[in-house]
Amino acid sequence: MADPRFFRNVGPFAAGALADAVGAVLDPPEARDRVFKETGPLSSADADTVSFLDNPKYVTALTESAAGGVVLRPEHAHRAPNGAVRFLSDLPYRSFALIVQAFYPEPAVEPGVHPAASIDPSARIGDGARLDAGVVIGPDAEIGEGCWIGANTVVDRAVRVGPRTRVGPNVTLSFCLIGADCRILAGVRIGTRGFGFAMDQRGHIDLPQLGRVVVGDGVEIGANTTIDRGMGGDTVVGDGAKIDNLVQIGHNVTVGRGSVLCAQTGIAGSAVLEDFVVAAGQVGIGPHTRIGRGAQLAARSGVIRDIPAGAKVGGVPAIPLREFHRQNTALARLARRPAGPTGRAEDDDHEPDDKTDD
Repeated sequence: MADPRFFRNVGPFAAGALADAVGAVLDPPEARDRVFKETGPLSSADADTVSFLDNPKYVTALTESAAGGVVLRPEHAHRAPNGAVRFLSDLPYRSFALIVQAFYPEPAVEPGVHPAASIDPSARIGDGARLDAGVVIGPDAEIGEGCWIGANTVVDRAVRVGPRTRVGPNVTLSFCLIGADCRILAGVRIGTRGFGFAMDQRGHIDLPQLGRVVVGDGVEIGANTTIDRGMGGDTVVGDGAKIDNLVQIGHNVTVGRGSVLCAQTGIAGSAVLEDFVVAAGQVGIGPHTRIGRGAQLAARSGVIRDIPAGAKVGGVPAIPLREFHRQNTALARLARRPAGPTGRAEDDDHEPDDKTDD
């Protein structure tokens, strides 16, 4: 159960209403009036709780659960606990997420400007916006209707923040245009100077960074992520991209629509990620590389050359994932071999290079 000090539960809900809201098929259909008060994991759920099964690895936890309702695929319906209401869905994790959103919607924006906020007279603040204590809004900046700007955030000169976007505390927005319905979490820095120099032994000369950062609609940017503005053209983050905490995006990078970047990923300047690319944790992407649409990069991959669309890669340098796993398996086998007379791993198919006669 979520801590009510921090999260407001707006339930209960009838099973039929939940099924209709998420597009699930209710089994049995006559359970439409069954009432649920909470959501939670299989291990702690009770008769008033809706839980879910997505990964078959947890089928045993499902059969042992006391959950009164379970979201799961039709082929797993027979494994649900006796008496449990089944919400049948081909995408159970998505359906469960929508059910959780129904019970725990985002808090509404309470409009108003805190007395300790500082707003330049030339800035434009949309209807229904909220500006918390310590917010600074610069000249000619534009805050869209229904926005929520968190405490001590700075929205610099001429920055535009689209409608209904929520910006957390201690964020800095400069040289950027932010779309509608975005979520920018605490400590984010967008529009900072790109890392560009004319390098010389006499001293490195700053190359002016004259571009912007353009963030599309429905983007989430995690805590303490940094996105540099472009040098001449723009750094672009496409609609619906999801960026985790502590991600670094260099100047003139393009992050495609619907892409997912996990924590501590770093992307060097002018790299292009096409739509729906997934980069797992601590991936490094080199400058001027192109990652094709739908490619998946395993954790700690190092990308130094272009990756084709739909590819799955891993390792440093990144290679096809199957090849990466084969190499790791071969290396593990080699490491397990006992050392021979020469101190090297024994190999039955290869005679030692040096032969000694008694």
